[in-house]
This record gives sequence, C-alpha cells and structure tokens, in this order.
Amino acid sequence: MPKKKKLFILDTNVILHDSSCIYHFEKHDLVIPITVIEELDQFKRGNETINIQARMFLRSLDAISTDKIFNGGIPISPDNGRIRIQLEREFHEKLAANFSAHKPDHHILNTAYQLAQEHAPGRVILVTKDVNLRMKAKSIGLMAEDYTSDHVKDLSGLYQGKRIQEKIAESVIDQLYQTPFEIDVSAIDLKEELISNEYIIMRNGRKSALANYNPFTKKIQRVEKISCYGISARNAEQAFALNALVNPEISLVSITGKAGTGKTLLALAAALEKRKLYRQIYIARPTVPLSNKDIGYLPGDIHSKLDPYMQPLYDNLTVIQNQFQQSSPRFGKIRELLDAKKIDIAPLSYIRGRSLVNIFFIVDEAQNLTPHEIKTIITRAGEGTKIVFTGDIYQIDHPYLDAQSNGLSYLIEKMKGQALYAHINLEKGERSSLSETAINLL
Repeated sequence: MPKKKKLFILDTNVILHDSSCIYHFEKHDLVIPITVIEELDQFKRGNETINIQARMFLRSLDAISTDKIFNGGIPISPDNGRIRIQLEREFHEKLAANFSAHKPDHHILNTAYQLAQEHAPGRVILVTKDVNLRMKAKSIGLMAEDYTSDHVKDLSGLYQGKRIQEKIAESVIDQLYQTPFEIDVSAIDLKEELISNEYIIMRNGRKSALANYNPFTKKIQRVEKISCYGISARNAEQAFALNALVNPEISLVSITGKAGTGKTLLALAAALEKRKLYRQIYIARPTVPLSNKDIGYLPGDIHSKLDPYMQPLYDNLTVIQNQFQQSSPRFGKIRELLDAKKIDIAPLSYIRGRSLVNIFFIVDEAQNLTPHEIKTIITRAGEGTKIVFTGDIYQIDHPYLDAQSNGLSYLIEKMKGQALYAHINLEKGERSSLSETAINLL
C-alpha cells in the first residue's frame, strides 16, 4: 500500500543547513513560503557556508521552476513529489491574537497553519531546525518536525574507534612484542569483524597490549606509546590517537571527547612532529555561530576581534612549547614556524578558498559544523593533505545543531570502515584532577 502523501512546509534554516533538502522528502509534496524566498535573498551575498547554501538552492530552484511553481506546483524530479511557492496570506485570527506580524517566522507559521486548515489532519507538517518555532507550531495544533535527513539515528551505537578484547592467550600477546610486531586476525576470537583502522585493547589479566587493525595488510599490529614534540600519551586512547595522527596511510582522522581529554593538544603535537612531511600546518576553528553577529561589538581591527576565538589554539601551542627549555631549538621553533606562516591559525571562514595541497589541516570544535560544511572541507583536500577533526559532540554552541545533526557525528557514522579513515573517542580527562571532577559532577 503506497504511503499517504504529506505536505511539508520548509523553513529558511532547513535550506541554509542543506541546499539539496528538497530532494530528501521522497514522493511527498513541498511548500516554500514566499517569506523564505525573501529571507534567502538576504543570505545570498557573502562567502560563509550559509551564503553558499542560499545561492545553490536558489539556482537549483530556478533551474526547475516555471510559472506554475506559484500555481499548483511543479515536479521536483521523477523520484520526488511536487514543489510550490506559497504567496503571503492575511494573518489567521488565531495567530494574530498571539504572534506579532513583524517576525518572518510568524509569517511562515501563518502559511503552514492556513494550509493545515485546508488539508486532512496530519498531512501538513512544518519542517524547521528552530526549536522555538516548533514549539509555537505545536501550541496552535500544527505538526512540526526537525529536518533529520542527515541525522545520526542512534548515538548509543556511534562508533568509538576501539574495542576491548579479553582473555587473549599470553602467547598471542607475546607475539605482538616480537618482530614483526603483528599477528593474524585468526589468532584471536572475534565476536564481530574488525573495522578498518579500529583499535584494540588486548589483555588476559596478567598481560596486555595495544593494537590496531591494518586494512591494507589485513593484520593486527602493535601500537606503541609514542611521544610527539614532547607530548606523550597518558592512556590507551591517547596512544591510539597519536598512532592515527602520525600514520601517513591515514589521511582523515576524527578525535572526539569531553573537555580536557587532550584532543587538540595531541593533534597539534603530531602536526609539529611530522611537519617536514607537509608544506604547511593549518589550524582552524569555526567562530560560533559561524555567522556570529556579536563579533562586531568586540574592539579593534579584524585580528583583534578574532583572536579571542583562536586563543585556545595558541594556548595549546604554548603547552607544547613549555615541554622544552628556552634554550632548546624546539622551544623557538614554534615561534619561528608561526612567523614564517608555516603554522597558520585562522577562523575556518578565512581558510576557505585556500589551496589544501600537502597540508596538515586541523579543524578544532568540529561539532559546530554542519554535515555539508564537513563535506566541503574534505572534498577540498588535495594530494598529500591530512585532515584532522576534533570536537565534543555533546558540547554544541551552534543554534541549529545537536549531538545527532552536527557534522562531526555525521562524519563518524558515514566514514567508519574506510581504509583511509581512523577515529578514536578519548574518555579520560588529563587536564587535572580538579578539571576531571568538575566535568563529571557539575
């Protein structure tokens, strides 16, 4: 029996989140309120991701539209339903009594509500990433949903990058400590097949070993606790992270974990350790939100305004620098690399458009990026480039993202199992006992 067709009303933020959203509603019909078109007009100029999304959507809509898009609608594609632009109507008396007509959101709400009155119950649904607008819709009996096409469905099952394998024979662990420091997968009893570049904690009560599965050799290899530019791994997960960061066969790495687990510090240390393999080290983070208007109220020039957002990255470089005496060549090397622009720290919007060839590219606070932004960054990677995303999927500052819809979670779910990708979730805080206690209890 075919699904009952629904009518989805799209809010502006859905389009700015994903310009291809109209192709993700199967055979259902779509309505774009004219207010949304007006709002997109305000976003189409600029180089931020939301500006690019606005332009892409308007171009794709123009490519398929005819005059019938205002009268009955037009087919989106053979695999999709129809789309139409709905012109403005007088405010419904129920809405006029409760909502100001001066807000664009309320005009979108009015369009959706009036369409809902004309169709069968349950057929009209407002789709918006704005939780407040969803609450307002529900207050007047209108169905409203988040846009979930790129959501991670089950966070409890999100790939952690490692597993613990108990009751390993001592002879197997001993073999990992002998040349060539690897074993066949058949040497251990696995309940589930190993994933490319998955890390393993192997133990039997008396002995233990850290290992990972190499998708190219199809072997389980021992992972050593290494030091990168004075920074040493303090736990198994940090050892795994450093292993992935310095492995030239892995060109895409994601590191997640709560504050104080060492995500950014490890990425920076590895970049410095391997700097001779790359033309430049780029370190970027989004200013939150990406189109933050508050940036205009900070004093000084553009560099002064952006420095507060970038300061945590400089702080991590200082921690690495302080691992050495001031007389050490490595102490002065970091300042030398910064002055020569061999290390370039900038907001993500300033990195956009640059050539990403033979670059070690670290993107910090990646949980504040959309799936589209993550994809855009990765698809710009040229020959010899390594990209590292770090972040905490549960600490999101972006107004329209959450743990399920952010780009970092999306990346982990989609890239899991690829031979050129490794992920590790850091669990133990290493900043200080006080920091760890506060994170866990407050």
